[in-house]
Amino acid sequence: MAGQGGAKRRYDPKRRIAEITTATEKVIAERGIEGLTHRAVAEQAGVPLGATTYHFATKDDLIQAALQRAVDRYAAYLADWVAQRPELTPEQLTVLLTDALMGCFGPQRDQQVMEFELYLAALRRPALRPIADRFIELSIDALLPYVDPLTARTAAVATNGLTLRGLAGTTPPTRAEVEDILRRILTPNPNLPTPTAAAADQDIPQVPEVPA
Repeated sequence: MAGQGGAKRRYDPKRRIAEITTATEKVIAERGIEGLTHRAVAEQAGVPLGATTYHFATKDDLIQAALQRAVDRYAAYLADWVAQRPELTPEQLTVLLTDALMGCFGPQRDQQVMEFELYLAALRRPALRPIADRFIELSIDALLPYVDPLTARTAAVATNGLTLRGLAGTTPPTRAEVEDILRRILTPNPNLPTPTAAAADQDIPQVPEVPA
């Protein structure tokens, strides 16, 4: 009879796309990008195979959606991180960034591996590179409230490299090693003269007068 039984859930394209994208991340986390297929994603999402191919025609489309999701998640995380820490000294920033990196090699390792696989997929997929660029850009923007632009860029590139090394290498860097590297980048060296003083100490050669 009409009205009996559970109501059929109304089809929502946005929800379906989100389900498929979430499933794509899970498949990559379990099998790597090499093991990513539409069929595996459909099984993980609990949807018909045709639903995945309808919304994402190719494997690259699945990868792009998952990469964009990872970038959006990272942007939200950094925005919240900065909002909770309006002011930090270089030493505080060093310690907190080290905390974040060490977490990548511990409880968050599986997610970090999955996100780096997505990031590195841009090596052979030029269409992904503008999205992959956002990881570094977001990191730089998050550091700008605390340091100058060049230092922010240097620290962002360093943390990216340290994370990749820790995930792909035999042994992740120690906390002391990470702190030493970040402290060197984020803390001005007191033994170096300031740019103004250095310029003043230089011997400026005199231009010889031209005979009349």
